Amino acid sequence: MIQDISPSKLRNEYIACCPIAGDKIFKFNKDGKVLLGENEGRIVFTDISDIKDAKTVYLFSVDEDRFFLSLNDSDYSKEGFEYYTIREVRDKYSEVSLKEIYAVFTAYHLWKWYSDNKYCGKCKGELRLGEKERSLICPDCNNVIYPRINPAVIVGVTKGDSILITKYRRGYGHSALVAGFTEIGETLEETVKREVKEETGVEVTNIRYYKSQPWGMAQDMLVGFYCDAVGDGAIHMDEGELKYAEWVKREDIELQPNNLSLTNEMMKVFKDGK
Repeated sequence: MIQDISPSKLRNEYIACCPIAGDKIFKFNKDGKVLLGENEGRIVFTDISDIKDAKTVYLFSVDEDRFFLSLNDSDYSKEGFEYYTIREVRDKYSEVSLKEIYAVFTAYHLWKWYSDNKYCGKCKGELRLGEKERSLICPDCNNVIYPRINPAVIVGVTKGDSILITKYRRGYGHSALVAGFTEIGETLEETVKREVKEETGVEVTNIRYYKSQPWGMAQDMLVGFYCDAVGDGAIHMDEGELKYAEWVKREDIELQPNNLSLTNEMMKVFKDGK
């Protein structure tokens, strides 16, 4: 999965510091596209010699590489570099630059948060960077804002030797599992039951946790569960949400084109009989 970069390690503790020679600088434009180059098929990042903005913020480190974010979203060009959407980065480099893709996704998560929070939601004051932790602080009313993380479930619904495979009506076009966001006042297990019922009409039981995954593309924390269908598992699909929902035998499961997602791993685990 995207976070499986061992022996490399992400260090996400906040440090109040300025970039120095050799540090990487993420440059996103107003549309959320990231400026990247390429060397022998691998991602190359801009650095302090390219991006000389006065305002940057430390994001995280991967091994010895420190990454910062330029808080200036004006256009910048560099020969051999292009702006890519997050999906384009995933699709183009998934086989060769896993560590770099993980860095891009995590940087996008934080860019989105900084970009969406320029002013205080309580008093409209202009927010400032927190100095002691990853936060934004309103100097007028002392409101403190922390990064947003959206909890969501990925659900492998099984019935004997089959699993419930879906395809979304919009967006991602490959095979997937039932998925959805947790609502206010709801446990993750209750989310599993509700989402499966809403999207496919199937009742489930024996809900069991599998694994979790950070997914910066949507600022999610994805939590994977397997569960069993109740009764015959008759499908009554929500056609506004899905364009496909069917019980698929292990040997007939069509996996996604890369190994980055929790969804794909869960489908593969079932396909392999594990």
